[in-house]
Amino acid sequence: MKSKGAFKTIGEVCEIVGLIDPETGKKKTHVLRFWEKHFKEIKPSLIYKGRRYYSEKNIDYVKKIKKLLKEEGYTIKGSKKALLNKNIPVDTYSDDNISTDKLINLKNKIKELKKYLNG
Repeated sequence: MKSKGAFKTIGEVCEIVGLIDPETGKKKTHVLRFWEKHFKEIKPSLIYKGRRYYSEKNIDYVKKIKKLLKEEGYTIKGSKKALLNKNIPVDTYSDDNISTDKLINLKNKIKELKKYLNG
């Protein structure tokens, strides 16, 4: 087991921040690599055959990005501004926004209703 301060692989970071497809259970490593291109603050160390290793600082930043994009509905451009602007609270959650979990739950209920209505 790795210590808390140890560098984490891309798969471990996906598990920590919850970048996992709810239907397949697969880690969304492609999302994290995409965010790396748009958020220069995410700078994993490339060690041993180009494998990515993330520090705790990187992981905390990824958590903030995920919160802005997936929970609060920001665009990439808007989330960059929010992270730069100290007047916009990044660590607070607004009940006015629908979380990813709520959307997934709603999507599953719609699927159940369609099955019920069609069969």
